[in-house]
Amino acid sequence: MDKFSFLNAVHAQLIDDMYEQYKKYPDALEPSWKSFFQGFDFALENYSDDDFGSAPVSNSAPVQYAQQAVTNNAVSEDIAKEFKVVNLIEAYRSRGHLFTKTNPVRERRHYFPTLDIENFGLSKEDLNKKFNSATQTGMPGPATLQEIITHLQNIYCDSIGVEYMHIQNVEEKKWIMEWVNVNENHPNLSAQEKTEILFKLNQAVAFENYLHTKFVGQKRFSLEGGESLIPALDQLITRSSQLGVDEVVLGMAHRGRLNVLTNIFQKSYKQIFSEFEGKEFEEDVFSGDVKYHLGSSKKITTANGEEVRINLTPNPSHLETVAALVEGICRAKVDNVYKDDYSKVLPIVIHGDGAIAGQGIVYEIAQMMNLEGYRTGGTVHIVVNNQVSFTTNYLDARSSVYCTDIAKVTDSPVMHINADDVEAVVHAIRFAADFRAKFGKDVYIDLLGYRKYGHNEGDEPRFTQPNLYKLISKHQNPREIYKELLIKENVVSDEVLKKMEQDFKALLDENFDASKEIERNTMDVFMQDDWTEYPIGGKNCVTASKVDTTYDLEKLKELAIKISTLPADKKFINKITRLFENRIKMVETNSLDWAMGELLAYATLLTEKYNVRISGEDVERGTFSHRHAVVKTEDTEEEYIPLRHVNEQRFDVYNSHLSEYGVLGFDYGYAMAAPRTLTIWEAQFGDFTNGAQIIVDQYLVAAEEKWKIQNGLVMMLPHGSEGQGAEHSSARLERFLTLCANENIIVANITSPANYFHLLRRQMKFGFRKPLVIMTPKSLLRHPKVVSPLEDLANGSFQPILDDPTADPAKVERLVLCTGKLYYDLLAKKEELNDDKVALVRLEQIYPLNMDNINAIFDKYKNRKELIWAQEEPENMGAWSYILRNFRDTGIQVISPVPSGTPAPGSHKMFEKNQTKIINDVFQTNDEPAKRPVTA
Repeated sequence: MDKFSFLNAVHAQLIDDMYEQYKKYPDALEPSWKSFFQGFDFALENYSDDDFGSAPVSNSAPVQYAQQAVTNNAVSEDIAKEFKVVNLIEAYRSRGHLFTKTNPVRERRHYFPTLDIENFGLSKEDLNKKFNSATQTGMPGPATLQEIITHLQNIYCDSIGVEYMHIQNVEEKKWIMEWVNVNENHPNLSAQEKTEILFKLNQAVAFENYLHTKFVGQKRFSLEGGESLIPALDQLITRSSQLGVDEVVLGMAHRGRLNVLTNIFQKSYKQIFSEFEGKEFEEDVFSGDVKYHLGSSKKITTANGEEVRINLTPNPSHLETVAALVEGICRAKVDNVYKDDYSKVLPIVIHGDGAIAGQGIVYEIAQMMNLEGYRTGGTVHIVVNNQVSFTTNYLDARSSVYCTDIAKVTDSPVMHINADDVEAVVHAIRFAADFRAKFGKDVYIDLLGYRKYGHNEGDEPRFTQPNLYKLISKHQNPREIYKELLIKENVVSDEVLKKMEQDFKALLDENFDASKEIERNTMDVFMQDDWTEYPIGGKNCVTASKVDTTYDLEKLKELAIKISTLPADKKFINKITRLFENRIKMVETNSLDWAMGELLAYATLLTEKYNVRISGEDVERGTFSHRHAVVKTEDTEEEYIPLRHVNEQRFDVYNSHLSEYGVLGFDYGYAMAAPRTLTIWEAQFGDFTNGAQIIVDQYLVAAEEKWKIQNGLVMMLPHGSEGQGAEHSSARLERFLTLCANENIIVANITSPANYFHLLRRQMKFGFRKPLVIMTPKSLLRHPKVVSPLEDLANGSFQPILDDPTADPAKVERLVLCTGKLYYDLLAKKEELNDDKVALVRLEQIYPLNMDNINAIFDKYKNRKELIWAQEEPENMGAWSYILRNFRDTGIQVISPVPSGTPAPGSHKMFEKNQTKIINDVFQTNDEPAKRPVTA
C-alpha cells in the first residue's frame, strides 16, 4: 500500500495532530510522515486550490483537505511528484553515505534499494521538470529533477559520506544540513591553502619513504596509505585554535605515531633517527619499542598565528586504552586551568578501524560524553581506517556496517572520507572543528584509506588479503594524486614541487647525519610544565621521606563540626539527620570513625589549597553507606555537599556510570594532569578492579619507568572476607604486590581512622607523586574498635607498621604479622583468651616495606620462638608469596586457608569455619595447627 492509499485508511484527526506536531517538532516524526508534510507544505506554498480539485486548500486544515483530495483521487500529478521528490531528498540525507566514492582502492559494498529515481516513483521523463522542493537542499529556487539529483550527489555521494539523520536534536540536524549545503559540501580553498596542505602531505609521505630506505626491515608502523592524517591534524588544530581552543590533547596508538611526532609535534628528525639506531637512553628505560609509545608536549604557532599547546599522550600497545586518559587529562585541564571553560581544551582520539569497532572501552568512554563528572566538551574522533584492521578483513572484524557506528550511541555525526582526496579530508576536518565548537559534542571522522604494508613492515599482508594488496601495489600515494591535481589546476608548477621535495629530502639527510653524533637518547617529560614543582622521587623515596601531616587541633575540631552540620533551612530524611548528628557527637566524645577520618583528610587538604576529586560507582554515599559526601533534601532532591563549603578549593565527587576500565583510565588521566588534586577512584567492590586490569598493568605500575610519568592516583578497593562469597571478598592484593618494584606504587591496608587520615594527607604532602592502592575496609567502617581520638589525627603521622600496644616483649613467644580486617578478628580472640604470649603486629603499608621499622619490631620481640604471617585469603593469594620473598631468611610460617581457585567460599558456614580455624591456629587452640613452615 503506498502512502496515498494509506491516507484513505487514516483518521483525519490523527493526521491533523501529526501535522501540528510536525510544525513544532518535525524531527520527532517517523521520516516518511515528515517527508509527506514537507512535500505538502511545498505544495501549499506553490500551487493553487485548482490543483487540488474538490479539496480547496484555503478554507480548512491543510492535512484534512489533503486526505480528502487523495481520497477523491483529486491531487494533481505535479503535487504527487513533489511529495516523491521530497522522499528522494530525504533518502539522500539518510542513505546517501552508502553510495559514495569513499573507498580509494576497491569498490564499495552494494546496498539496496539504491537511490535510483525509479525506486521513488519517478522516471526519466521527470528529469527536466522543475520542482519547488529543490529549495530544501539549499538551492536558491525551483530546479529540475536532474539538477536536484546532481546537487544531492555532490553533497552526499562524492568523496564524503555524511551520517547525521540518526541525530534527535533538531537544531543540530538543521545546522549540519545547512553546513553541508554550502558549496555542495566541497571545500573552497585558496591557492595558498592548497600549497600548505601539499606541504604537510609531502612531509608525511617523504618521512615514511625515508625511514623505509634508511632502516630497512625495522618496525615503524607506517602511516602509508593514510598520510592525509597529517594535513588533517594540522588543519584541525589550526581551525580549532581560531574557534577558541588553547590546548589540544591527542591520543593514538602506534600506527603513524612517529609521523605525528615529527610533523605535528615537531620532534626533531635526528632524535627519531637516533632512536632507530637502538641507542640506550640516558634514563633507565625498559620498553624495547619506546619510540612508538612516548608522549610529547609542545607549544606551537599555527599557520594563522595562534599559539596552541599540544600534548600527545603516552600510550601502551593496548590500542583504545589511551583514549580514557585523554578524556581525563582534558577534564583536569578544564577544571584546574581553564576554569570550567570546555571550549579551551580539545580532545582528539585517533582510532584504528578494528579497535574502535572491537574494543569495549570505546563504548565506556562514549557514554561519558554528557556525564557531569566526565564530560570534556566534545571529542574529535579520527579513524585511520586501513580496511584490514590488524590482519583481519573488515567482514570478520565487525557486524556493524561501519566501524564508526558507536557514534549513533551519542547522536554524533560521522563523516566518511576518501583518504586519497586530501581536500575532502580537510573539509571534513573543518566540519568536525565547527560542530564540536558549536555543540560541545563528539564528532567522528572515518578516514578511509589502506595500509601499504603488513601489520608491521616485516609482515606479509598477501597471506590474508592477496587481492586487496594487488590493488594497493599499483596505487599512487595521496601526495602524487594531489600533486597531479594541483599541476592541472595551475596552483603549483612541477619545478616548485621538485624543489619542495628536494629541500625536505636535504633536511632529512642533514638530520640523519646529525643523529650519528648522539651518544645516548633522551626522553622528554610529558606535560613537563604541569610538573615543575614535582621532581621524580629518587631511590627509596617513599620509605625515606619524612612528611609532616599534622594539623592544628582546634582548627581540626572546627572543621569537623563544620562539615558535620547540615543547613537548618533544608529538610533531609531522618536517617541523614541522625547520621550527621552522630558525627558531631563523635567530635564531642573524641572518638572518630572511619568516615570522619576520611572526610577530615579531605577537609584539611582543602584548607591547604589542594583540590579533591573522587569518582566511581556509588562514591557519593559510599558503597557501604559510610561516606555521605553528598546528601539530598527530602522533598526536592537538592544536593548539599558539605566539603564544598570549606573554602573555594575544588571538591568534586561523582557517581560514575557502571564502568571500571574506562573510568579508572579517565581518573588516571586526570591525576596525570593535576598533581595538586587528590584524585581518587573507588571500586564498588575491590574485585571489580579486574575489569580495569589493563590500566593497572600498562599505566599505574609501569608508566614511570617506561615514560617518566608521575601519577598520584589513589585506588580505593574494598577488601576483606565477610562471608559474602567469592565475588566480593578480595581486591586481589596478590596481583598488586606482584607488580611492585622500585617503589613504583604504594600498597596499604589500613586499620585505624587516624592512620587513614595521615595516609591520605601524606599522598599530597610528598614532594613527588606515586599511585596509592588501598585495600579499604567493609565491616570495619562501623567496628566499635575502629575509632581514633582527634589528637591522633592532629598530632600524629602515618605509621607504616603498628605494634601491639598491649604486648609485653618479655612474655611474647609468637610474633604474628597480619594486615587489615583480620587483625580485629585476632584481637577479639586474644582478649577472650587473655593471651600474653602472642603479639599482633599490623603491616599498614605493605609496599614498600619499611624495613627499619620492621627490624626494630623484630629486635623488640627477640625472645620470640615463632614468626607467623596470618591472612584470611587462601595461601596462594593475599600477601603471603610477597611476605615470603621478603622474609625468607627469618623462618616465617604462614597460617591461612588452603590454596583455592576462588578468593573465598560460597557458603557462609564454610567462611565461618575457615575464619575460626585461622584464629584458633594463631592461638594454637586446635589439635592440629595449620601453620606451614617455609621450605627451600
